[in-house]
Amino acid sequence: MTQLSSTASSCATQWKMWHLKVFSVIYFIAVCAAQDASSVTKAYGKTPESTVLPIGPPPVPSLQSQSPLDVFPSEKVEFNCSVSGSSKWTFTWKVNGQPVNDTDPNLSLDGEGSKLTIKASQAHSGSYVCQGHDTTNKVTTADSNSLKLNVYENKPKPTVVLTPKYDKLFPGESVTFKCTVNVFSAWEYLWYHNGNEIQGFNNDTYNINSLAHPNSGQYRCKAKRGKEPFFTEESETTTLQVSDPPTPSLKVRTPWSDVFYTENVEMSCEVDSPDWTFIWFRDGQHVKEANDLELEEDGSSLNITSATQTHQGVYTCKAQLGLRGVTSRESNPAQVIVYDNTPKPTLSKDPGLNPMYVGENVKFTCKVNVSTGWEYQWYKDGKKLTDTSETIDIRLGPSDGGKYLCKASRGGIKPADSNMMTQDVHEIPVPTLELNTQWLDVFPTESVKFSCKMQNNLDWTYTWYRDGLRIQTDNRKATLSINSASDSDAGQYKCKGHLSGRSVNSRYSSGLNLTVYDKKPSVILTQDPEYKVMFAGESVSFSCHINVSSGWEYQWFKDGTKLNETSNKYSISSVAKANSGSYTCRAKRGKDKEFHVDSSQAIKLEVRENKPKPSVIRQPSGANVYTGESVSFKCELEIPSGWRYSWYKDEEHLPHTNSSFEIHNATSLNNGTYKCNATRDKTGFQSEHSDEQILRISEIPVPLVKKGSPWLDVFPNESVSLTCGMTEIRSDWTYIWYRDGQEIQPDDAVTFDLDGTTLSIRSASASHRGQYSCSGKFKSRNVTSNPGRTVTLRVYDTKPSIKLMQRPHSKVMHTGDEVFFSCHVNVSSGWEYLFYKDENPLVASGNNYSIRSVVTTDTGSYECKAKRGKEKVFQTDETQASRLDIEERPSTAIVLLTGWSEVFSTDSLILKCEVKEGQYAWNYTWSKEGEPINQTFSEKYTVTPHNNPEQSLYTCRGVRTARPFYSKDSQSFATKNLLLKRRVLLSISGCLFFGIIAVFIGCIALRVFHKPVDEYEKPEEAELFLTMAQLKDRGDAPSPMVDYVTDEALNAPSKEGEENGKICSESTPLPITSPEDEAATAENPDTAENGGGLVSFKQ
Repeated sequence: MTQLSSTASSCATQWKMWHLKVFSVIYFIAVCAAQDASSVTKAYGKTPESTVLPIGPPPVPSLQSQSPLDVFPSEKVEFNCSVSGSSKWTFTWKVNGQPVNDTDPNLSLDGEGSKLTIKASQAHSGSYVCQGHDTTNKVTTADSNSLKLNVYENKPKPTVVLTPKYDKLFPGESVTFKCTVNVFSAWEYLWYHNGNEIQGFNNDTYNINSLAHPNSGQYRCKAKRGKEPFFTEESETTTLQVSDPPTPSLKVRTPWSDVFYTENVEMSCEVDSPDWTFIWFRDGQHVKEANDLELEEDGSSLNITSATQTHQGVYTCKAQLGLRGVTSRESNPAQVIVYDNTPKPTLSKDPGLNPMYVGENVKFTCKVNVSTGWEYQWYKDGKKLTDTSETIDIRLGPSDGGKYLCKASRGGIKPADSNMMTQDVHEIPVPTLELNTQWLDVFPTESVKFSCKMQNNLDWTYTWYRDGLRIQTDNRKATLSINSASDSDAGQYKCKGHLSGRSVNSRYSSGLNLTVYDKKPSVILTQDPEYKVMFAGESVSFSCHINVSSGWEYQWFKDGTKLNETSNKYSISSVAKANSGSYTCRAKRGKDKEFHVDSSQAIKLEVRENKPKPSVIRQPSGANVYTGESVSFKCELEIPSGWRYSWYKDEEHLPHTNSSFEIHNATSLNNGTYKCNATRDKTGFQSEHSDEQILRISEIPVPLVKKGSPWLDVFPNESVSLTCGMTEIRSDWTYIWYRDGQEIQPDDAVTFDLDGTTLSIRSASASHRGQYSCSGKFKSRNVTSNPGRTVTLRVYDTKPSIKLMQRPHSKVMHTGDEVFFSCHVNVSSGWEYLFYKDENPLVASGNNYSIRSVVTTDTGSYECKAKRGKEKVFQTDETQASRLDIEERPSTAIVLLTGWSEVFSTDSLILKCEVKEGQYAWNYTWSKEGEPINQTFSEKYTVTPHNNPEQSLYTCRGVRTARPFYSKDSQSFATKNLLLKRRVLLSISGCLFFGIIAVFIGCIALRVFHKPVDEYEKPEEAELFLTMAQLKDRGDAPSPMVDYVTDEALNAPSKEGEENGKICSESTPLPITSPEDEAATAENPDTAENGGGLVSFKQ
């Protein structure tokens, strides 16, 4: 009862507490609501008790700006915030939603905060709002309208534009300057001229209505705004140049300004600048275009096409800019004079002689006495001449004779003819010089006389010259006499004729050379032909000569005896031995007084009776003459001169007449037998024929280039040798080497042996690569063979790359795998390869190194390099190391899966192949007696009496598609007398089973029928059978099955037990016999049978 009362009391208490909580919540909500209402009342402000409180939201402030909202740095900005109503308000300000910084020195507020003044900078840009706070009613308004203030980074810079935009302006023109600030308006402008402010102008334009020179200068502007003025930067200066208009230049384009009727006059008016037009004046009156007066469109030229008296006057011009109203001053004046009649030219000549001689000078003058600018045209015999000048000077020639006149013209004036003048021109005659005595070569004391004659009979005088020098004589007569000649009278004599009072001189007459000898002349005896030795039957003649003068008479002598001959020749038509001797001659001349000269030199004549026989000499004289060589033959006689030679080849006459001839570029066509004979070139006497000379031409052998070193593609710094040689007679040749057709010169790297037979390159480089050939040069003659076939020498830029390749290409191999390493150099040949393992040399054959069955000790880094050469070994760099790791191949074992408990229920044996130490997935292959079993790659294999009647040996291995591709072969597993074992085991098991049943029944019967013995009468004996628990606890408890399997008789060495081990329990695999047991089994095949006893399965 007490418990129920207590429970009821607790429930009542809980209900009370719950009601209390509900009422508390309601109370607090009511209190909050009451507070909100009072707040609203407070927001509108408390009025006196007699005033009714306003109901509704507070007013919104109005934000206004007293200055522009786009301002520049340092400009002043004023914001005003106001709220309608009579309450007392204070204000706060925000920019971009954040309260303004009260500590900013560039911000200032009035007392109530309604006016915000800002000295602008870029940091003050933003959107500004204000809030009002009623200090009486404690009410805060919402944000006012927003005003965005934009503060530019830099002050603006105005630009000044000048209108119109002319390079030059002239006095009286008007201009306008405009100052533009691209940002906003409301600017007030200030103008400056040459740095001084222009007062009274504050607009953006500044006008000058009438320019004057003082207005020239530099103009600029700037702008300001605000009460405390904010000034922009100053604009760039604009230059105004006020210049006087240019004074035009009037030029007369035609060559003259004084003209004749219908002539034209052209004038131009020019200034240095474009865009000007021109007006013309004559005698101060404006000139306008008419039929015979043409003006250019801009008035720059005036052309009077056909002048009349009305066009005469003083012309000027002015330049003007019509659109701008500018006119220049007057130009310089030009006077035009117009004549009525056309004048006639006058022709004159100086000198006035006629006829005149060639070489004289004459001057013709054509003159017009009125005006200038005339052009003259000359005519001779009615033909127009090329001269156009006022005068022509003529140095008269034979063709200059004729009738001359001239014409004067200019512009469109028809030319008028002058008077005509005739001029005759004669050649100056040449005097004739004659010798009046007998000889021009005389001896001292002889006399000589000359005469000089002209063709006409004019008043000619003469001058005489010896060797170009005038001879001073007493008169200028036509004859010159030398009464007694001496050495000083020798020379060439000439004469000239002269006309008195005229500059007419004849040419020199032809010359006569006077020779005056100082001694007697020498007599010269000559022989024709000039043979010292002659042969019987030849003809000979002797001539006697005196080299000077003439009129000589000759005398002949043989061995001092006078011969009967007086001419200057003595001839013998057919000489004989008797004509041998010494011959001389001498001469004389003159009749009244003979002049004798001394005897000539003696000429000795030898006459022989026998014909001479020539000999033939050949060069080169050796047996071998090569194609292309020059071969010379020479026919020699004891008496070498005076012969004409005949040559024969194979009895055929050759076209050679000299004592020698040469065969150039000999070929096999020149082979043959050569001989010669000689004929006197003047007498025709022939010698006997020479002995024959045989010529055989051989082809020039071509040398053969062979490599002296084993290879022709080499690497930098390798040595190379090449040999060059002829196939025969090698010692007679030297050799020249070529690379790419250019002769090779020896240097530090390239050397030759004595005859150039061997070219050796001590250290090859890229410059040595190319096509090598050689040519042979015969040592004793100028015989050079053609270059032989080329041999290409290749010099690589760098050492060869050597590559080590491994087959199979796997960094990890397994014991028993076969590994091949091959080392390759990608270029050239003759390489000897060196293999290294862990930097230790290996024995390899050629470029291969193989390991037939790898073991773990073959693990290491393998490298190779190559070398070649004997005297100078060249080695490549080592290859990049190839790492080879050798791992043990996984081992395999056959496990018997059929347990002993299954023996009673099956007649098959299940084998399983297991790969040890492997984390790979395997397939399996099975072999029986070493032969593969055809089946799937299963890890299990079932042996039955059907498929194993022979009870064979089984092995297996694991296989896979990746390394290791296969495992080690398992040890052989033997399945022998499987059925017999099973039957024996079944028989023993049945006997044991029925025996145990019989014992059990006997025990029961004994207990039933046997009378119990008193306990004290019972003998103390151990229990016959142990319990299962006791059997488990005892290690020496007997087991019939184990006793059977481990029976010593079955496991004796001669029995199968030794080779099969012992049978395990149902869950334990049969252990595989040791290798020693296998060996014993293999050696003793008789142990395979055990007289029908049980045999263990061997793994």
